[in-house]
Amino acid sequence: MKIVLIGAGSAQFGLGMMSDIFQSKILAGAEICLMDINPETLERTAKKGRDHVEVKNLPFKISATTDRIEAVKDADFVIISIEVGDRFELWDMDWKDPMQFGIHQVYGENGGAGGLFHALRIIPPILEICGDVVEHSNDPHVFCYSNPMTAISTTVKRKFPDLKFVGMCHEIASLAKNLPAILNTPSENIFYRAAGLNHFSVMVEASYVDSGKSAYADVMANAPTFFENEPGYSEILSYYKKTGIIHHTEGAQDRILLDSGIPVRPWSDRTLFKYIMENFHLFPITVDSHLGEYIPWAYDVADHKGIIDFYNFYKIALAAVDEAEIVDEIRERCVYVMEGITSDSGHEELAVNILNDGYIPGLPEDIAVEVPAIVGADGLTGLQFPDYPRGFAALLRNYCGVYDMTATAVLNKSRDAVIQALLVNPVVHNCQRVPALVDHMIDRQNKWLGYLK
Repeated sequence: MKIVLIGAGSAQFGLGMMSDIFQSKILAGAEICLMDINPETLERTAKKGRDHVEVKNLPFKISATTDRIEAVKDADFVIISIEVGDRFELWDMDWKDPMQFGIHQVYGENGGAGGLFHALRIIPPILEICGDVVEHSNDPHVFCYSNPMTAISTTVKRKFPDLKFVGMCHEIASLAKNLPAILNTPSENIFYRAAGLNHFSVMVEASYVDSGKSAYADVMANAPTFFENEPGYSEILSYYKKTGIIHHTEGAQDRILLDSGIPVRPWSDRTLFKYIMENFHLFPITVDSHLGEYIPWAYDVADHKGIIDFYNFYKIALAAVDEAEIVDEIRERCVYVMEGITSDSGHEELAVNILNDGYIPGLPEDIAVEVPAIVGADGLTGLQFPDYPRGFAALLRNYCGVYDMTATAVLNKSRDAVIQALLVNPVVHNCQRVPALVDHMIDRQNKWLGYLK
């Protein structure tokens, strides 16, 4: 078996995914091929992987290459996690430049104007990777962790409809971490499902395993008190700085003391959560304030100070990842999916991003949705939600046109389609300056957006 990690020069991704794979007995004996365009960071990740295999006497082989075509040859699984350029420098542009043109937004990473420009940058190189997979390998399963995930998954499947491509996101894990505290029962006694679009999803059912009784009403009753007692973004950043867990040295950026023993636990935008729960009577699963990127009125209720504090905290946290090591635990769901395909397990995976095939009624079939799926030897089969809440489905439907036009813009290399993607975006409330903003961003990010004509 050959498992290819594209973007493995990132310590967060490369070391994290190797940590997961090393815990699997089903995947034992596999070659883990690390691929990255940066030979220095690639070699650093590969050395840590090889050293760990040798010290632990693990049944895995580690290879590394900067040649993508060589990497994907004979691959059984390909896992993609890439970014282009300086992540935070470009994110700052995505977030702040539209505001100079009168277009405000929440967070600016995956939705709104900022999310569109992020998508326009990152989708073309992912299409190139997928093209190499189609041309030079024998029909492997491809998993993607890059964002904006719905835009990526939708465009990839439109370009390569037969490619076994799945978007993977860890945000569903927030339910596993917090439902036991909300319901005061062990995690193994809770069954739950969530569905929607990536970063734009709600829990649609919950029950107690021992009794079979629905737990949704209890979640809704107990969650407000839970959130009141949980620290928000600003409280966490302030606490960490006061305790010295985030510290500053002259001439250096702020750093996090990773061995402090204090968990890093920024939680969701509680004010937006509260509004959704009170008016839609549903429990959102999304963290990091992403939910507010897709809803026009979210700007009015979002915790903007908390969002800025989390953004600053996130930059500090990722700066510390270079010091990360391989650990003996599984942190991402992808390894369970690979195991399930290999062993034909038939288990239910919590959340995958695949094209809508009637899974959520009323949403277009050519847009990727995030739903649970059954995993087997042939891949993943999504679960259907015929009774999906109509009010929240309407919110999702409002944003589907943006993903349609994003894919159109990338595949047709069309500036006009970019303008239309902004004009159909429900969070864009200013039309007069949209063409000027598009031209400004194409000029400022020309290295990545210059293909748009």
